[in-house]
Amino acid sequence: MPPQLQPHTRATATPGKSVRSLALVTALVLLAHWGLLHGLPLAVASFQGRNPAMTPVIDRSFTTRTILLEAPVMPAPAPAPAPAPAVRPPRPAAVQPLLSSTPDFESNTTPAPTETAQAATNSIAEVPPPTPPSNDQDVQLAAASTANAVATGLPEAQELQNYAFPGSVRLKYDVKIEYRGIPLTYSGELLWLQDGKTYDARMEISLGLLGSVVQTSKGQLGVHGLEPIRFSDKRRSEVAAHFERSRGIVVFSANTPDAPLLPGAQDQLSVLIQLASMVGGAPNRFVEGMQIPMQSVGPRSSESWTFTVGGRETLTLPGGPVQSLKLSRPAANEYAQRAEIWLAPDMGYMPVRIRLTEANGDIADQQWVSTQKP
Repeated sequence: MPPQLQPHTRATATPGKSVRSLALVTALVLLAHWGLLHGLPLAVASFQGRNPAMTPVIDRSFTTRTILLEAPVMPAPAPAPAPAPAVRPPRPAAVQPLLSSTPDFESNTTPAPTETAQAATNSIAEVPPPTPPSNDQDVQLAAASTANAVATGLPEAQELQNYAFPGSVRLKYDVKIEYRGIPLTYSGELLWLQDGKTYDARMEISLGLLGSVVQTSKGQLGVHGLEPIRFSDKRRSEVAAHFERSRGIVVFSANTPDAPLLPGAQDQLSVLIQLASMVGGAPNRFVEGMQIPMQSVGPRSSESWTFTVGGRETLTLPGGPVQSLKLSRPAANEYAQRAEIWLAPDMGYMPVRIRLTEANGDIADQQWVSTQKP
């Protein structure tokens, strides 16, 4: 008998196994969902070079609020005070013989002596050049020279004047200055050399540790007395005037306009010796009240100067008592400088005293101390 077919039966899972199977399937499904949600962002982050592990986790359960902070209100800065205008200190009266002055400014304060000496030196070195005369001024200068010569009886070119040139000599001076009421004392020297044809003059005012001021004049001795060729003025730097007689002009190294060269013209140093030579050549002719006009050339411009002959005086100077003839040059205007010169007959009418007074009252008094051979 054939074997009987046994009915097919399906095994029934036990309850414990069914629960485990269901849990496993559920875990796999959740894992698949997590991979879809997070796998792609992780892959993109890795491709862009970022470290997924360092990606911050944002807790969105908190709300955010933006707070605007107002910038602190700063007080407006106070306006800067306007700079005070630069005021040039007043120049002391001449440690530079017979130089024209510029307006001075008054001060209510009295400086210390050391400050005064320094200010005096600085102001001497920083005096701005005077405004050169215009063409109209040049014409007036020539006309004034001619008018003065006619009025005083002196020939315009002084061709009839006899000149007695002093012999070569060296004069020493004390230079006493009153600057804003404070006395200062320096030393000076005038060196005069001549050989009968040419001359060389040099005036130096020594200021000790502060330096010196030097003027020089070189030229010839001719029919008009001294005939300068070159005049120089040196402080911090040197400026000069050149007398070009063939062209009839004076040329300045400071590049200021040329000036006409008149007969008998002098520079601001040679004028001292020119006066000595004129008076020495005819002393009886120069009576009190007589006027002596001449052209005076400075380092940057030309001026017309007129000296008035005064009386004879006996001076008591550091070098001793001296007989002298006084000449004076008045101030050209209320700001200009007044000059007084005393010439000594016993010294060839060389200047033994030069006194310069500024408009503000400052004084420079250059007094003879000794005479030496050059």
